[in-house]
Amino acid sequence: MLSTREAYGQALAEMGEKYDFYVLDADLSKATQTVLFAKKFPERFMNMGIAESNMMDFAAGISTCGIPVFASTFAAFAAGRAYDQIRNGIAYPNCNVKIGATHGGVLIGADGGSHQCIEDIALMRAIPNMTVLCPCDEAETYACVQAALEHEGPVYLRFGRLGSPKVYEEENLDFAIGKGQVVCEGTDVTLIAIGDMVSKCYEAQRALEAEGIHAAVLDMASIKPIDGELICEFAKKTGCIVTVEDHNVMGGMGSAVAEVLAKNCPVPMEFVGIQDQFGCSGTPEDLAEHYGLTAAAIVRAAKKIMEKKG
Repeated sequence: MLSTREAYGQALAEMGEKYDFYVLDADLSKATQTVLFAKKFPERFMNMGIAESNMMDFAAGISTCGIPVFASTFAAFAAGRAYDQIRNGIAYPNCNVKIGATHGGVLIGADGGSHQCIEDIALMRAIPNMTVLCPCDEAETYACVQAALEHEGPVYLRFGRLGSPKVYEEENLDFAIGKGQVVCEGTDVTLIAIGDMVSKCYEAQRALEAEGIHAAVLDMASIKPIDGELICEFAKKTGCIVTVEDHNVMGGMGSAVAEVLAKNCPVPMEFVGIQDQFGCSGTPEDLAEHYGLTAAAIVRAAKKIMEKKG
């Protein structure tokens, strides 16, 4: 299984052949996998050192010359340490900078709460002009990187550390910014997920199916703009929704879905994610169990919310 950060690095190296863009990294190129681009296109790569804030403003400056720029580091440093520069230096002037943020969420493992960024989606989607994407597997990562390159304006791309099970074959994926993907059809409950949790929802869907419960699974990789039309279609079809993310339940993808439902088609809703607490050290498996980011937890949430349907 290829992680989305590895797929990100490979996508940059491959797309460097046909697109003219720069890549900057804050001394983490082996971890973010931008090292692949650096080896192939050293004249278009710069290691900015452990200076994330400076890197964001530097990227903004390059972009004003008409060249897209990817600025990469861990999500905790991108969304956190460099927030002011992203807001005022990139988003406010609508610069063509793509922020490649790896190691998002608690499932990165033993790095602990200081590095397990659980608030980056909330921070980034609240910034005007910012597009926010979070792919679930290798094929969708390639699609998101290409979509970001072709989009004029700032984009925040969130990637995970661990190997991601394959959800899509490349030929079966029709990704577009602002559009969600239907992974599985269903009539009883809708599971909406991002990142590594899409495959967990697919696992939960099979477990529910064995009990005669037909769950739909939606992949909402485009968090901002979000596919309100698809969300409402399945809210009306199934009558209840569970959102699933390796992120704080406050302000993340689940909150974005709730905003759509509250305004257009209210239905009962359950949130599976980090329940407003910091991460801690542990194996990814133990952390998934501790924070309820498992297929079993999704199954429980689905059954709970189905009881509240009208």
